[in-house]
Amino acid sequence: MDLPKFLLADNTDLPKSIFIVHTEYPRFVINLENDSIEWFENFDKNEENELFDQIKQLIDQASEFYDREVKRYE
Repeated sequence: MDLPKFLLADNTDLPKSIFIVHTEYPRFVINLENDSIEWFENFDKNEENELFDQIKQLIDQASEFYDREVKRYE
């Protein structure tokens, strides 16, 4: 199955939260309500430092994805 890089998600148990799921490495879910991130990967300190720029870029891309999706609904 081909998955898109980002998925938009919600859940009725958390009605104020909107989630963006990143399906590629490093996989994560970001809650746009409070910008909290849940990682599906385990990183050691060296990996975190090496991935810092990539992670920042992915979070920016997740925000752009959300903005694009919202505009498509309007």
